[in-house]
Amino acid sequence: MIEINLIPDVKQELIKAQSVRATVISSSIIASIVAVGIVVLLSLYVFGGQALRSGASDGEINKKGAELAAVEDLSEMLTLQNQLKVISDLQENKNIHSRTFDMLAAVIPPSPNEARISQLSIDSDMSTVRLEGQTRSFDSMETFKKTIDAAVLVYNLDDEEVQIKLAEDISTGDTSFGEDADGNKTFRFVLSFVYPLELYSSDITNVTFKLVVNGNVTDSYLGIPKTIFTEAAQDLEGEQ
Repeated sequence: MIEINLIPDVKQELIKAQSVRATVISSSIIASIVAVGIVVLLSLYVFGGQALRSGASDGEINKKGAELAAVEDLSEMLTLQNQLKVISDLQENKNIHSRTFDMLAAVIPPSPNEARISQLSIDSDMSTVRLEGQTRSFDSMETFKKTIDAAVLVYNLDDEEVQIKLAEDISTGDTSFGEDADGNKTFRFVLSFVYPLELYSSDITNVTFKLVVNGNVTDSYLGIPKTIFTEAAQDLEGEQ
């Protein structure tokens, strides 16, 4: 009869299992120690390093603040700097309204149809010019109106001459007859028109004005109201 003794094999398996358990426990302990070490280092950085950096920054801010506070008339200097910046921006974007005088010199007809301007206003938001004035008669006012309609704005762009119409949507209103300071009869009027943005733009230089009336700039043409002209009537078909 054959007998097999299994005790040694079981003992070997037990020893092997104990060895594996010891390895796992050792690895777990080492991993725990490493994790705890990382947590401690992060805590030191967060609560220690950040506090040191924050303290250093606060110290630098306080130092610079003390230096600024020691500057005499600091508030006035800052206010002046802000005002200078605003003035600089306004200077770059300002409208050149002085061109109005050159425009009037170009569009006011000569005697005896001259117009005398008593009040002038410019609405930059609506791009309109409003003129209040007087002439010797309605015909003179109509001449002034047609001269404005015939005027063009001339300037150079990229070494090329550009011409654009000075006035659009010209309208008159509040007309009446009266007397001037010398007792002479006058015709009072209010005239307004829409001007192009180029008229007062600071981006455009060398601005001049001239009249272009399809080649006709005679006094007789300028003195005739446009409203009396119309196209010839057409004959109706079928009528003799």
